[in-house]
Amino acid sequence: MEVSQVFQTIDAHTCGEPLRIIVSGVPPIPGKSMLEKRQYFRDHLDPTRRILMLEPRGHDDMYGCVITDPVREGSDLGVLFMHNEGYSTMCGHGVIALVTVVVQNGMIRDSSNIRIDAPAGLVKARANMDSGRVKDVTFENVPSFVYAKDLRIENTSVDIVFGGAFYALVESSVPIDGSHLSELRDLGMRIKHSIERSRDVVHPLDTGLHGIYGTIFTGPAKSAGSHKRNVTIFAEGEVDRSPCGTGTCGVVASLVERGSLRLNEPFVHESIIGTTFVGRAIALTKVGKFEAVVPEVTGSAHVTGYHTFVVDPQDPVRTGFRITKPSNL
Repeated sequence: MEVSQVFQTIDAHTCGEPLRIIVSGVPPIPGKSMLEKRQYFRDHLDPTRRILMLEPRGHDDMYGCVITDPVREGSDLGVLFMHNEGYSTMCGHGVIALVTVVVQNGMIRDSSNIRIDAPAGLVKARANMDSGRVKDVTFENVPSFVYAKDLRIENTSVDIVFGGAFYALVESSVPIDGSHLSELRDLGMRIKHSIERSRDVVHPLDTGLHGIYGTIFTGPAKSAGSHKRNVTIFAEGEVDRSPCGTGTCGVVASLVERGSLRLNEPFVHESIIGTTFVGRAIALTKVGKFEAVVPEVTGSAHVTGYHTFVVDPQDPVRTGFRITKPSNL
């Protein structure tokens, strides 16, 4: 068989949400910042995203990343996150899975102090060890804040929060479970697009961080010990199986803003499948004119496989496809 490209990946999941880490098959990615690296990947290497995220090697809810050289001084590694629509500025579940993989595979020395250079900023993480393996991972995210409150969008009240990416935050009017997923997905995308049509959402300190990444629906928890249940609809209708790491940071910022969560108080966030992250605000700060928090999130990840993917130049769908968008063929 003729092969035109070969990629090696390590696959994992964080609380049910996948992460496919590309470890070989990608050339060096230039750029003076992680946002520049992301733009270069989008402009020159996007077929790699399509090949490894979309069918037939991936699926419509696949998520992935590529490890790069860092740009910020003192960082251990850089990372670019990707999905069915394009590229993220930050990903909490991705950080948890990435740290688990690099520590368990001996790719980094100090598991207690890992500095990750992401497009949204510097993320600090530590692997919490138990009997020589990673039990769970805690990461300190970029400052998170409430960008706007009590907007009326699609006949519902919406806050806009930033937790490494911008989200619409909504108290769900329907149960957060699999039987209502199509309704949540449809409404989530309508809210996202309605906000983007009506206003420019831009980070006050970095105009490269802009736009609504997804919609977070929250509601009553189902499990004892959890405080809220959520599902995040992001990118082009993707459904986060985990409690969403950057989304949890945005929710923590909102709870602190509204006086419902104290500094260093744990907040247990439950996913649509019942898995949990523990978030907390460990410090107060400011981002431009906005009152903000420094959030911390803890969650666990597990490796699911080590893969070698090849591209057959005779394969008619070699560059990947989405069945919901047949024009991509």
